[in-house]
Amino acid sequence: MSASLDSTATGGGDPDNARLTPRGLLKFLIPSLIGVGMFLVPFSTGDTINIGMGMLADGLQAWLGDALPAIATLVLCASVLLTLYVKAAKPSWSREGTLNELFDVAPLWTLMRALGALFALMTYFQIGPEFVTASFTGGVMLNDLAPVLLTFFFFAAILLPFLVDFGFMEFIGSLVRVPFRKIFGLPGRSAIDATASWMGSGTVGVLITTQQYERGFYNRREASVIATNFSIVSIAFALLVTSFIGINHLFIPFYLTVVVAGLVAAVIVPRLPPLSRKPDTYYEPVGCRLVEEHSGSQGLFRYSLGMAVARADKAPGPRQLVRHALLNVADIFFGLLPLVIAIGTVALILAEFTPLFTWLSYPMVPVLEWMRVPEAAAAAPATLVGFADMFLPAVLASDIESELTRFVIACLSLTQLIYMSEIGALLLKSKIPLKLWELVVIFLLRTAITLPIIVVMGHWLVA
Repeated sequence: MSASLDSTATGGGDPDNARLTPRGLLKFLIPSLIGVGMFLVPFSTGDTINIGMGMLADGLQAWLGDALPAIATLVLCASVLLTLYVKAAKPSWSREGTLNELFDVAPLWTLMRALGALFALMTYFQIGPEFVTASFTGGVMLNDLAPVLLTFFFFAAILLPFLVDFGFMEFIGSLVRVPFRKIFGLPGRSAIDATASWMGSGTVGVLITTQQYERGFYNRREASVIATNFSIVSIAFALLVTSFIGINHLFIPFYLTVVVAGLVAAVIVPRLPPLSRKPDTYYEPVGCRLVEEHSGSQGLFRYSLGMAVARADKAPGPRQLVRHALLNVADIFFGLLPLVIAIGTVALILAEFTPLFTWLSYPMVPVLEWMRVPEAAAAAPATLVGFADMFLPAVLASDIESELTRFVIACLSLTQLIYMSEIGALLLKSKIPLKLWELVVIFLLRTAITLPIIVVMGHWLVA
């Protein structure tokens, strides 16, 4: 996300001097409760669990229906055409500010936008080689993922300010500051990222992290750690995976295993390179805006409430919120979506039409055999193919007979977190300082750390 979108955002103010007037409390409580209701409160809808924002996105997706792939194709084409026009003609409306940053991009990102548009056109009109247009490569990205991203991020961009701009992150962050600093070495406000991911989607967690980094509330190390260790897939997706892979009856031990392995990885991985080498410096255009010190002159709850009210008092007005929301939607549609389609399609092509992941997974066979995981040779590719897309491990493991092996693969796929078709592309697009090789290393570290935990718990809970 662009820092210029949030240039009006300021820090939490002075909680010691914040007056808890009824007006100040209402300005904090009403928008924050809307944000919590939209992002953090799960609802049971039929056989699955969803959040308010997800229900709105699902409703819009059902209303637009089969038109969404066509809309996505038009958006992708508009992205590359506007980019080429701005770079060639330099129109006055794009010479500075957010629009310039959105469309006057580096040659690599221009190429990615062109590639995303090309893949979408080929898939939509079913022209060109099958490895692009197949239902399990380009079809997955255009017909399955793009409609979800369009509708999900549309509402996320509009509703996210209610969660992050009116003091709720300051309130929770102050309350849990000490345990989060001691356990994870992170500010307490990162608890909101994790909760939003678990309830909604990992992409929402990354979106929050990106905006908080560009506003000066996370430094480079914190943003990198949070984005790669707390952006877990949602409970709804976890239910989808267990249903697809045939272990719904094991959902409670399955999700318990995911949480335990994920928390252990979140403690260990940030203390290893490359994350441990990230500097504790802030995004230069804004600097540090985080206020976390508790003076002890008042109770923690009162201090946290003062932080929240002081932040809400400086929140953007309605006109600014609408402008920021529209610019964020444009940034996601024209900047992020082409990157996701381009990288995701290439990753799926490599996974489905080349033996690359099979070759890479050969060393995993003896490891799985040593851990007494049945059908190790069949399971090995599924341990690494998740780097391309989070659902591919479940697809590869669905034909494995051993329930223990399917349990292990399903749990592992949810704890690896770095999926290039979604999270990975979003991170590369963001200003969080993470390179592709670093994402590969983090993915492998998370695999090495969580796999033994998952196997041990699987032998205990399933076998």
